[in-house]
Amino acid sequence: MAIKPLRQLTPAPFAPVADAWIERIDAALRDPSLDRPRFCREILCELAYPQYAANWETAVADSTLAAGTRLSLAALDPRNVTLEPEYYAECDDVKFQLVKPLLWLWYSFDRLPVGGQNVDLGVRLRRLLAPQIFKKCGERFKAFQHVEFSFGYNIECGDDVVVHRHVLLDDRGRIVMGHKVSISDYANIYSHTHSIVDQADVTNVPTILEDGVRITYHATILAGVRVGTQGMVGAMAVATKDVRPYHVNVGIPAKSVRVKPNAPTDSWNSSRTANTKDGE
Repeated sequence: MAIKPLRQLTPAPFAPVADAWIERIDAALRDPSLDRPRFCREILCELAYPQYAANWETAVADSTLAAGTRLSLAALDPRNVTLEPEYYAECDDVKFQLVKPLLWLWYSFDRLPVGGQNVDLGVRLRRLLAPQIFKKCGERFKAFQHVEFSFGYNIECGDDVVVHRHVLLDDRGRIVMGHKVSISDYANIYSHTHSIVDQADVTNVPTILEDGVRITYHATILAGVRVGTQGMVGAMAVATKDVRPYHVNVGIPAKSVRVKPNAPTDSWNSSRTANTKDGE
């Protein structure tokens, strides 16, 4: 197979405007006294309803405007919306209210014309937001559009992590990603599970993706699974048990079908770490 690295594109004509916008957000997020809900609302209002950017407070209170318009304007402020994790019993309100405005900015940007498929600007914005949301975020984090989280504050990731489109990172119980982890489109990574008897009986447990792990298209990783170094979970697979280092697991439930050719010679017989589950 041929090695095909990503192309380097020339800057778009409006690149200086994008640079200035990103620099403005970067500078604001560095200020510990920033009013995050207000800042989120101001940014979104400029993008979605620029005609109201200078008089948002007046517009939302104007009874002559259509109710739908006022609701849409009000929803630009994260204090006027609720997100699903706020209903979870274990939600840490102090932590969540700190990251909620940034989650709302992340989600809302992806649904606006300026966001959508706008790869460069979207990646740059999310790269600024991730370290402010996650418990730990390494260098060169890259996320594409429509990535969603539970809390966000229970995520740890190393350097060069890539998360593709429409991925769910359910960090209720914590998600830890090592360096150079890649998660493909429509994958789901869970860290909580429900009792089959009582849906309200929830177990939260960390899910770990070690260095160099690849989770491919539409795959699902269930709560508590550890995918070992350089492990890979194939398309549509459901990982219910740990994946050994350098092993490629496919199917439902996912099982090892091969070892990567770059694996150490003893990888077929490699045992799992002491804190992982039994083998297939």
